[in-house]
Amino acid sequence: MEANEQNQSGESPPPNQDHGATPQGRAFLWGGLILGVIAVVLLLTHGFGLWGRGAAAPEAPLAVRKGGQVFIPEYSPLRKELAVMAVPAVPGNPLFTAPGIVESDPVRTVTVLPAGAGRVSAVKVALGDRVQRGQVLAVIDSPDLAQAYDDNDKAASTAVLTAKNLKYQEAQFKIGAAAQRDLDQARSDNEQAVAEYERTREHLRAMGGAETARGAARLLSVRSPVDGAITALSIATGATINDDTQPIMTVADLSVVWVTAFVAEKDVANVARNDDAEVTLDAYPGKTLHGKVLFVSHIIEPDSRRNKTRIAFDNPDYALKPNMFANVTLRGPAQSHVVVPASALLMNNDRTTVFVESAPWTFERRSVEPLLQEGSQVPILSGLKPGEQVVVKGGILIND
Repeated sequence: MEANEQNQSGESPPPNQDHGATPQGRAFLWGGLILGVIAVVLLLTHGFGLWGRGAAAPEAPLAVRKGGQVFIPEYSPLRKELAVMAVPAVPGNPLFTAPGIVESDPVRTVTVLPAGAGRVSAVKVALGDRVQRGQVLAVIDSPDLAQAYDDNDKAASTAVLTAKNLKYQEAQFKIGAAAQRDLDQARSDNEQAVAEYERTREHLRAMGGAETARGAARLLSVRSPVDGAITALSIATGATINDDTQPIMTVADLSVVWVTAFVAEKDVANVARNDDAEVTLDAYPGKTLHGKVLFVSHIIEPDSRRNKTRIAFDNPDYALKPNMFANVTLRGPAQSHVVVPASALLMNNDRTTVFVESAPWTFERRSVEPLLQEGSQVPILSGLKPGEQVVVKGGILIND
């Protein structure tokens, strides 16, 4: 009773009273316990260096670029990946390629013209046929040839008549029955008749007519002027030829043909007569033709800016056909060139480049002009000097 009365009076409890017995006290104790457990876990899993450790330091660069140069620091692992060597100058014959085409030799190609106008009675050949010299190609019923025969017949008759008159006048002159003037006139008439007869016979032969031909044989026969093949044909049986200056067909001797290489202007200085040449054709894969440059044209084609360089090849089986496409490899005169491994070359946009060492472990990119690659070594036309240090392995690692 006294205690209850004392509490109700508002007096403080005794100093040794237990505060944890209240709900607020218990919550405070449990919170501290949980924070302590979390601290212990962090220390065990992340180590005691968690406190006091600053922000992570940035990684060191593998290569340092400054302007057009690349420097490889001493700590960089790239130093073990790059291989650098001094490039040598090696004597050799530069190779370069050019597109080409098979052509007939103009000296062996003949356009056939009719000796006279008229109607085509028969065409004896077809396009692509092989023909022999003197073979009849076409037959034409030609008024021009008929007129030549008439002129020849008249000239022959006149020559016979004047010869008889001369003989008569000579006989009369011997017996004094003819004057000198009559004999001289007979001789003049005979000489003119003989000359005219010779002219008409030559004209007849030029037109291909036989003097002894009669009747239906007096037709114009167009004959092949050379051995070869018919490469163009522009007449047909029944057609009328009004212009005897227009070709009716073309005969080409294809036993020897040209391969014309279209050499780029920058390579013309490296081409000369009798240089070695190799030719491959799409029509015969795996087959390589070996020849010599026959001649190099003295002009550059204005449309293509290329030079026509021709190589002659024997073609007994006619395997090389005009207008076939070809790839020509030409070998230029002997000269020295810097040679680098193919692994040193890098493509940068439309340029071919290499990395050249300008100072210890400092490299600069340089454009080069390579020649045709031969195996694993590539001759360099320009851009490098003998003895310069070039990255020959691992250059792709510093290629930006």
